[in-house]
Amino acid sequence: MDEREFQKKCEDVFESLADRLAELGDEHDFEVEGGSGKIEIQFGDADETRFVISPNSPVRQIWISALTTSFKLGWSEEKDAFVLEKTGETLDQVMSRILSQQLGASVMV
Repeated sequence: MDEREFQKKCEDVFESLADRLAELGDEHDFEVEGGSGKIEIQFGDADETRFVISPNSPVRQIWISALTTSFKLGWSEEKDAFVLEKTGETLDQVMSRILSQQLGASVMV
């Protein structure tokens, strides 16, 4: 995949993800900010926990920094989605899992 195609896929994915996260933020009391091509989720906990979702153009991946871990998702033509190779989870599935873990409640992105 070339740079332009990667950027287009990221824009589409991030726009949709940001909208869904904003709705979930209202429901589960966290803030979602977008800008500069990334999405940040800030939780109102004592640690001021923050998740950052950003594209990494040189390696054509989306990186999620959350739960003291870096999740690196590459594009899967088969699933037509960004996927975490280690688990086979799509971006939405990874986000659902880590948000649920952070919030202590089941969250579906």
